[in-house]
Amino acid sequence: MERKRFSVLFFIKRSKLLKNGEAPVRVRVTYDRLYVELQLKRSVKVPLWSQEKEKSTGKDRNSVELNHYIDALRVKFYQIYQDLELEGKIISARAIVNRYQGKDETFKTLYNVFKEHNDNCRKLIGTDYADITVRRYDNCLKYLMELVKRDYKVDDMLLREVNGELVRKFDLYLKTEKHCAQNTVIRYMKCFKKVINLAIANEWLTKNPFAGIKFHEVEVNKQFLSQAEINRIWQKEFRIERLELVRDVFIFCVYTFVALTNVCLIINKLQTNNRSMGNGLETTCLHHFA
Repeated sequence: MERKRFSVLFFIKRSKLLKNGEAPVRVRVTYDRLYVELQLKRSVKVPLWSQEKEKSTGKDRNSVELNHYIDALRVKFYQIYQDLELEGKIISARAIVNRYQGKDETFKTLYNVFKEHNDNCRKLIGTDYADITVRRYDNCLKYLMELVKRDYKVDDMLLREVNGELVRKFDLYLKTEKHCAQNTVIRYMKCFKKVINLAIANEWLTKNPFAGIKFHEVEVNKQFLSQAEINRIWQKEFRIERLELVRDVFIFCVYTFVALTNVCLIINKLQTNNRSMGNGLETTCLHHFA
């Protein structure tokens, strides 16, 4: 099988000089007779450029720095080409340039993938997801990036750098810094794990950082209010209207068995249409659920 030709060519645009009279330096990456050109953030005086050597012939500092930059960039393109071959990826001039520019899937970051997942979930609120679930994903991402910034001194990290160490650190961080109970920690870890599973399914990750890590929920014995306690809450008078609203919502949930999350969604919709949400909340909600 004939090996496809790969080459990197540096040249200048003599017809499009910059304001300082210098010519911009460009690079052409070619693979299998198809090429992609890029304009580099470098320029050179036209008389100093040697197309035969693909370098500046000058001895000044700018020329020396330009030549070093060209040498390093040539090596980088060839390294990317070899990496794509070893990884068994489909090679093209565009694929090589994309990886150089950081647009390749190999350079996906933890924050971007997690944020994209959360944004997609937010679009499905009311169909596949509840608002409280999406807020939990948002909080999980917020806490995770706080940990990354604190321990790794970066604002984000490459997805391929996520490992078991980060997973265990996040578990400890939630317990010690955020003072989350065991079951709350598990809920956040499940959010994290779901995003990781998504990355593995899309082949953005080859190793599962959750491998060998197990989490166990703690059984919670819930205490129920007596009828006397419910009556005391119902008869309690508050001077703050906001607390009266909270009490009314709670009593409504007690007697109708409607989940608090559902009531909150309805209240948010009603508040959008009518800002005067005061007395008669139970009647309004009952009409809605009827």
